[in-house]
Amino acid sequence: MTTHNDVDQIAAEAQRWTDTTLKKTLDRFPERQDEFVTVSSAPVERLYTPDDLADNDYLRDIGFPGEYPYTRGVHATMHRGRLWTMRMFAGFGTAEETNARFRYLLGQGQTGLSVAFDMPTLYGYDSDAPEALGEFGKCGVAVSSLADMEVLFDQIPLGEVTTSMTINSPAAIIWAMYIAAAEKQGYRRAQLGGTLQNDILKEYIAQKEFIFPPEPSMRLVTDTVEFGTRELPLWNTISISGYHIREAGSTAAQELAFTLADGFAYVEAALARGLDVDEFAPRLSFFFNAHNDFFEEIAKYRAARRIWARAMRDKYGARQPRSWLMRFHTQTAGVSLTAQQPENNIVRVAIQALAAVLGGTQSLHTNSMDEALALPSEKAVTVALRTQQIIAEESGVANTIDPLGGSYFVEALTDRMEAEANAYFDQIQRLGGVVPAIEHGFFQREIADAAYVYQREIDDRRRTIVGVNDYVANEPVEVPILAMDPDGYDRQVARLRRVRAERDDSVVQQTLHRLSDAARDESINLMPPILECVEAYATLGEISDVFREVFGEYNEPVYF
Repeated sequence: MTTHNDVDQIAAEAQRWTDTTLKKTLDRFPERQDEFVTVSSAPVERLYTPDDLADNDYLRDIGFPGEYPYTRGVHATMHRGRLWTMRMFAGFGTAEETNARFRYLLGQGQTGLSVAFDMPTLYGYDSDAPEALGEFGKCGVAVSSLADMEVLFDQIPLGEVTTSMTINSPAAIIWAMYIAAAEKQGYRRAQLGGTLQNDILKEYIAQKEFIFPPEPSMRLVTDTVEFGTRELPLWNTISISGYHIREAGSTAAQELAFTLADGFAYVEAALARGLDVDEFAPRLSFFFNAHNDFFEEIAKYRAARRIWARAMRDKYGARQPRSWLMRFHTQTAGVSLTAQQPENNIVRVAIQALAAVLGGTQSLHTNSMDEALALPSEKAVTVALRTQQIIAEESGVANTIDPLGGSYFVEALTDRMEAEANAYFDQIQRLGGVVPAIEHGFFQREIADAAYVYQREIDDRRRTIVGVNDYVANEPVEVPILAMDPDGYDRQVARLRRVRAERDDSVVQQTLHRLSDAARDESINLMPPILECVEAYATLGEISDVFREVFGEYNEPVYF
């Protein structure tokens, strides 16, 4: 360990180096620019030394992998023992088309499934609803009933794979469909493993795919946490998501702080329900973005683990180490992809994926080069998956644990990330917590300001985006674009009509009536009555309409 005397001596030597060796070099070869900054516009110093870590204590702040505070990773062997799950996000058109993509990816070596749903599904509408017109299957797969879920996972054993589902406001309904489909395959609930995004707070903050007001929405989330704790012990009932906060334009520090603040809000809601923290905390997971600034991203992940561990142990009183550790999925930055020179996106994604791996992610999605143009083609998604496999098998970065740990730069960035996050936590607390801060527009304004700064830097050419504002080539784009089944919508609507015609409508109406009564009684967990509706083949739209009637719909105030 470096002593204070050592630090003083190094600081003196650093000043000597600055005055002599560095000055001679700068006189002959000036630096490329006056100031260097991260993607988040945070300053980057010329050189980092032990002086930058003078207040850092190795055992307190860095430690060992698999031990508190988990700065160096949640597992003692990390990727030496088990590689991260390669979980490619997929979904488009009909359930049949997405099922074929799932089976293709599994055949190519993918090790977990991740479902993208289309916009009508995300907003709780059936595919044939007037509100869904023109949006069928465009950004994900359409799921309107249990029948669609059965087709989506046809010939995929749901008790043997883990599935992540990116769904939020109607998450409880879609999860119920998945559970029912798995039970029809013959699996018990306790056998099912996967992750439900189910992070409604970040919808109000960034992504805006909310349906109901915050309070009843938080009730639905807490109901799923409670139900999962009792019935599905292998399931992560919330994936607390910074990804969409970053995609909306936040800085890395804002992504870190706002995501963890949401996580603390979910913990507090579950505690208020009467759950023991050590019952539910081990099944909370996180979802982060991997942007272009290699070291900033790595520092973000390391700081996130440390902050979460300290809060869970010291603030929320968790006694079990599994409650302290943060497990997270990473997706490369969709917002960084360019329609210009799309092949360049392969390089961007490789750098971002490498940062996620070196930052200690548990699972990873790599974006495809064509996603700024369309949904990924089979060729593009294969290249994206192969990127992960090359990192895993050829690069050597998985052979040692946290190889950048101890880097003066990385450790200083990690400390700075933690300090910036703590400053944001104080601001959020002064506003009364996450929900009041949302209602005040605090998060929205912070993200909008950061996005404005970033875009101005690009527009003023103070930040280079290769192929966009520099190194431009006026060549036609020749990347093959995915073509969806032109008859898919008709087949989807036909199946939906068949479901409505063949089910026992009196039973459906009875289940919907019982759900309505349950929604009016805050003492009732809504998962069992939702499952009852789903198993009777009530549609997503019908179930969501019950909640729309009881809870109302949320209209965001105008903040700008």
